[in-house]
Amino acid sequence: MKIGIISLGCAKNLVDTENLIGLLQASGIETTSSYEEADAIIINTCGFIESAKSEAIETILDTADLKEGRLQKLIVMGCLAQRYKKDLEEEMPEVDRFIAIDEYKDLGKILSSELGVPVINSYGKAPRVLSGKPWMAYLRIADGCDNRCSYCAIPLIRGPMRSVPEDEIIAEAQRLASEGVKELNLIAQDSSRYGYDLDGKLHLSPLLKKLDRIEGIRWIRILYLYPDEIPDDLIDTIASSDHILPYFDIPVQHGSDRMLKAMNRRGSRELILERAAMIRRRLPEAVLRTTLIAGFPGETEEDHAETLSMIEAVQWDHLGAFTYSHEEDTAAWQMKDDVPAEVKERRLREIMELQQGISTSLLEKRIGTVQEVLVEGRDPLSGMYIGRSVLFAPDNVDGCVRFRSESGPEKGDFVKVRYTRTAGHNLIGEETE
Repeated sequence: MKIGIISLGCAKNLVDTENLIGLLQASGIETTSSYEEADAIIINTCGFIESAKSEAIETILDTADLKEGRLQKLIVMGCLAQRYKKDLEEEMPEVDRFIAIDEYKDLGKILSSELGVPVINSYGKAPRVLSGKPWMAYLRIADGCDNRCSYCAIPLIRGPMRSVPEDEIIAEAQRLASEGVKELNLIAQDSSRYGYDLDGKLHLSPLLKKLDRIEGIRWIRILYLYPDEIPDDLIDTIASSDHILPYFDIPVQHGSDRMLKAMNRRGSRELILERAAMIRRRLPEAVLRTTLIAGFPGETEEDHAETLSMIEAVQWDHLGAFTYSHEEDTAAWQMKDDVPAEVKERRLREIMELQQGISTSLLEKRIGTVQEVLVEGRDPLSGMYIGRSVLFAPDNVDGCVRFRSESGPEKGDFVKVRYTRTAGHNLIGEETE
């Protein structure tokens, strides 16, 4: 039997997919990237906001068409299945089985029954198989969330925060390093809160110090830090490390205290500005990234103006934003979604236009400097190599480095690149000694 896997959504969902692939391969089952050759297809879905749900539904329906050919079984798992399982079972009979996240402990048994072949029941214990670039891996340090932001359905889907024990994280990082992984990207819904569910204390700094000593790991990047939980000792740990990148991904969501309170966000505008300034003072080369929501219920033009002024004050290197999605079963569902769609889009556009100027200005200041770049490919048309420096996270969420080289580096190599100009969100350069 050949099984095709489709993974949708965020990096945390990707880790679940890679655990699934590891489970299947440990069971001696062949996986295939050719869906026309698959006897069964498993879709791992996202169900966070409306656009993600729409993508998941469209993917399921498109994949179901393959049942007219070789495909015998269609199985859907992940956040969408967790959130809407009963409704989906009634409305999508073309799917043979929906598997909710809280059923993963029995995933092997469920798949054995559905597929008619033995699958070991050790999801999360069989070594996961990386599905992307072999030199980079996401390392999940916690699942679930306790923050209860009023717009967010993640706690409803993933449950309360559960930190992965430190020894398991270290063992996984060592295994990945032994297999050639050079870059670890730490992920959780709230990475800064790692360990708090265990004893009421923050344990990210001690974890980072141990990861920093693992032989073979060149870069460690931390994703999803909350502004109220970036203590001075965490900044000090990053500043004094050998391999932890000064890349701070801090999703602040808004620049207005009134909106932050309505969103049930901890901290304040003043705290956001103070922490950003502290990071800049302590680490002048730090990269700051954030995420914002435009058009939250009750947002006024004054609130929007405060977001714009916060962006201007912080000078974020990278910024992602999206319009508010009115999600059932969240606290904000009880609020009136009173910002018209065209106003949401206009405010989003104003945010991104302001940020574009800031990002370009900050990138231009890098011209003439030299940074280490991780090579990830080569453009066959221009002959230029493509990679990332500390400035850019994986999956092209920020941009990339494009450079010329006479040495012919391989994918996964690290080279020194001198930046010569910018191109949109990207930096252009040449390899140097």
